[in-house]
Amino acid sequence: MRIVRNAEEGRRTLLARVPLGTGELPLEVRETTFRTFGKELEPDEVVRRILRDVREDGDNAVRYYSGLIDGAKVEDLRVSDEEMRAAHESVGPEVVEALRFAADRIRTYHEQQLRGATVDFQLNGLGQLTRPIQRVGIYVPGTAAPLPSTVLMCAIPARIAGVDEVHLASPTLPDGSVPPVKLVAAGIAEVDGVFKVGGAQAIAALAYGTEAIPKVDKICGPGNLFVTLAKKQVFGDVGIDAVYGPTETMIIADESADPEMVAADLLAQAEHDRLASPILLTPSRRLAEQVSGAVTRQLRDLERVKIASESIETRGGCVLVNDIDHAIELANEYAPEHLCLLVENPTAYAMKVRNAGGLFLGEGSPEAVGDYTAGPSHTMPTGGSARWSSPLGVSDFLKTVSLVNLPIGEVEELAEAARIIARAEGLGAHAASVERRLQGR
Repeated sequence: MRIVRNAEEGRRTLLARVPLGTGELPLEVRETTFRTFGKELEPDEVVRRILRDVREDGDNAVRYYSGLIDGAKVEDLRVSDEEMRAAHESVGPEVVEALRFAADRIRTYHEQQLRGATVDFQLNGLGQLTRPIQRVGIYVPGTAAPLPSTVLMCAIPARIAGVDEVHLASPTLPDGSVPPVKLVAAGIAEVDGVFKVGGAQAIAALAYGTEAIPKVDKICGPGNLFVTLAKKQVFGDVGIDAVYGPTETMIIADESADPEMVAADLLAQAEHDRLASPILLTPSRRLAEQVSGAVTRQLRDLERVKIASESIETRGGCVLVNDIDHAIELANEYAPEHLCLLVENPTAYAMKVRNAGGLFLGEGSPEAVGDYTAGPSHTMPTGGSARWSSPLGVSDFLKTVSLVNLPIGEVEELAEAARIIARAEGLGAHAASVERRLQGR
C-alpha cells in the first residue's frame, strides 16, 4: 500500500477524483460494444442508443440488448410467483433469518426518519402537504455478488414512505434467472415486481415503460458506468435519486488504532470494485507502515483478492497528515461516501465533520456493519457529492405540495401588490386575473 508523505501530494494523487466516464474502458467492454453496434462508441453514445431503442421497441429491445451485452436469454421478463417461492426454498434458513433481522433494523430506523420527513402545516391560508411518490423503480446490480442488502436498503425506505408500487430490476445469471438470495430479499422488502433486466436497458425500461415493465416516477439505486449514465440521460423524463460512482471509504486513525482493524476495514471496501477508493489519513508514519504490512498479509486470504489488490494499488493508500484536525479538514474537502474515525474520543471529532455520506465512530462501528445491519441505508453519495447530498432515505420517496387556501377577505390585501408586479413584468393576463377579483368586490 502506498504511503503519501503529505497533504499536498495527497491532493494530487489519492485525493484527486477521476471524473465519471473518463479513462479507457476495459477491453471486454470495448469488445462488447463493437459486437453490439458494429463499431466502438463512447459510453454516452452507447447509452443514448439503448434508451432510444427501448423507448421505441419496448420488450424486444430489452431482450435484444440483454442477450448481446449480458449473454442472457430471457423470455418472460417478470419474475413469477413460482420463481419467488422456489428462491425461498433454495436459500438457507440462516441467510433468510439474517436478512429478516437486517430488514427489521432498517425499518425501525426509517420509521424514525419518517417522523421528521413529513411536515404538513397550514397557517393563515398557506401550507404544505407531504405526499409519497406513487411508483418507484429500484435498480440493484450484481450477480456474482448479488447484493440482497441493497434490495433492503433501497426498497424498505420507499415502503416506509408510503410508495404505492415498488419495482425492482436486476441483471441475471447466464441462465436468465435472478440470484435467489436477491429474490428472497425482494420478498422480505415487499417489492411488487421483480424484472430480469440489467444495464442501461433496465433504466430505459423503468423510465419509459414497456409491455412487461411498468413506467415509474423515480429510479433509485446504484449501478455500473452505463447504468449511471442512463440515469443521467433519463432525468427529466423521470426522477432519479443520485448519480453514484465507485464506492469509497476514508479512515482517519491515530496511534490508538489497531492496524489490523484498519487494514481489514480498508480491504472490506477494496473488495467491492477495482475502482473503489480505500484511503487512510493518519499523522502516524508508524501506524501507516503497520497498516500497509497488515493489508499485504490479509489480502492473501481474500476470495476477491484480484479485485481488492487492484483497488488498493490504483485507488488506495495512506496520506500522512499533521494531526487529526488536519485529517478532518482533508476529509471535508474530499467528502467521502464513508468516513470512519478510529481515534481517541471520536465523538468530539465528529462534530467537526461537515461532508460525509455516513460517519462511523470507533472500532465498534465498522462500515461493514453499516452495509448490512446497522439501520441507515447504505446507498450513499459518492464522488464528492456528500458536499450537497444525503444518503438514500425516506425523504427521497416523498414530495411536498404547496397549499394556498386564503381567507376571502385577504385577497384585497395581496392583490394590489400582485397587480403592480404583474404589470412590471409585462404579464397583463396575470394582472387582469387579480384586477377582476378586485372589481368584483
